[in-house]
Amino acid sequence: MLPLASLLLLVVASGLLSANAAPNRKLLHSMGPQGVNLWRLDAIQKSRPVSGLMVQDSPEIEMGAVSESDFREHWFTQPLDHFSKDTTDTFKQRYWINTRHYKPGSGGPVIVLDGGETSGEDRLPFLDTGIVEILAKATGGVGIVLEHRYYGESIPVANFSTDSLRWLNNAQSAEDSANFMRKVKFDGFDEDLTAPKTPWIYYGGSYAGARAAHMKILYPDIVFGAIASSGVTHAQIQYWEYMDTIRRAATPECSDHLVNSINTIDTILGIRKLKKPLKALFGLAGLKHDQDFASLLETPLGSWQAKNWDPEVGSTKFDEFCEALAKPPFGHHALRDLPFGDDSRMVRLPGGLTVDFAVLNYAKYIKENVVSRCPGDMSVEDCFGTFDDEKFQDISLDQEWRAWIFQVCTEWGYFQTAPPDQKYPTIVSRLLTLEYESKICTQAYPPGEHFVVPLMPNVTIVNELGDFDIAADRLAIIDGEVDPWRPATPHSEYASDREDTLLRPFKLIPNAVHHYDEYGLADIQNEPAEILKIHEEMIAFVQEWMEDWHAGRR
Repeated sequence: MLPLASLLLLVVASGLLSANAAPNRKLLHSMGPQGVNLWRLDAIQKSRPVSGLMVQDSPEIEMGAVSESDFREHWFTQPLDHFSKDTTDTFKQRYWINTRHYKPGSGGPVIVLDGGETSGEDRLPFLDTGIVEILAKATGGVGIVLEHRYYGESIPVANFSTDSLRWLNNAQSAEDSANFMRKVKFDGFDEDLTAPKTPWIYYGGSYAGARAAHMKILYPDIVFGAIASSGVTHAQIQYWEYMDTIRRAATPECSDHLVNSINTIDTILGIRKLKKPLKALFGLAGLKHDQDFASLLETPLGSWQAKNWDPEVGSTKFDEFCEALAKPPFGHHALRDLPFGDDSRMVRLPGGLTVDFAVLNYAKYIKENVVSRCPGDMSVEDCFGTFDDEKFQDISLDQEWRAWIFQVCTEWGYFQTAPPDQKYPTIVSRLLTLEYESKICTQAYPPGEHFVVPLMPNVTIVNELGDFDIAADRLAIIDGEVDPWRPATPHSEYASDREDTLLRPFKLIPNAVHHYDEYGLADIQNEPAEILKIHEEMIAFVQEWMEDWHAGRR
């Protein structure tokens, strides 16, 4: 998603990547396809020590730690290429197993969670107290987290060059999962738990949510049931709806400040004599390209996806940013009630600039929370410029960002631009064009001997599997009401509505953001009402599916 992501803010944000600088894999957690908004800052952290540097996890979620002793890693041998004899190479795919609730011979299901575009270790909390544990406990099943090829320790190649990445695609990774389901032998189990002898239920969130839905379509003989949570089953090249969802879901005051501030900034960037004073206000006078400047202003917006119902996991950064924008000068709170641009709200600054105090606050926030993290011995161009191709040429395995961006550039898309309609309100600059957002694809992946990245991703590969209308018996669709990825799911406003049934669940969690159902507490009775409700409904339809299984066996 994360996915995520992802592109989602993707390359705009990856501009800071330099040689020997790799984004923290935690950034990819849940980005599905989202999540790269602060890669640039993590790249600085990787390349040199920066005291107190904090990095966002998709963009900011911190999962609770799960001890390695709780779940031991296991390995399954996979072919590098399932469909050609050009190579006979294999690799080890990592997985973890939860057998707390399984009783041999009971006929319980295997519930497998797709690791998606991050290390499988980042998904272990879902095996411990999240959705895998919840459903395994309710059904007497075995829980699995299966790491995705090219992520975590399931790396099949020696580097992340264009040629080495050519086996990272939807078809190969789906066949990995199918091969695993058909052939895996679990340590300590005498009985055969492979599919289709045993019912397997495939779960995924975000990008992995789309994969869960696709697995049910592609392999109906071995995937008994599937749950797609925030599953982005619709791929598209320009994904302006991500930021527009945030605009519509934010408080009216925050949305108004963002729309009007961005409009003001875009206008000023068009006035040559005021452009440099504006950038200087944000601490970015030395940033050469206006697009990079505009891109950096997106950074706080990524915190919307970091919201979560569990305060131990979620972030309040977005709300803090909104409050920072609204803070009136000198404590004159009555100014908040005046419309943006009212003369009483205007602040006159050096260099001929006159702006609403919300723009001044925006500049202060970016300067203090983003620009300040650039090391003193680096220029802002070094930190945040994205037009130097050399920043993206390191193909070593520590450049973990290269895997997801390759998927974005080849099959998924989601380049985040401003709305195509110039009259439509926007909270991101209109300088963020498709050309700018997608240039990472040519910068990072020059043509190889065996593979050439297409000019634009082939999103048909994703959409031909069902798109918005993807459906099957025992395929559950679960989404969040205010998820910025909702427009790419079957709950999109572009999709047809459908009935919610036990056989084909179709559920929208009120006020939820990204795959809220994946998270859980040790005692689900302590969860908020809407989360407990969705978990009880999920238990109910999975138990119903299992009754169908046992009835069929009888």
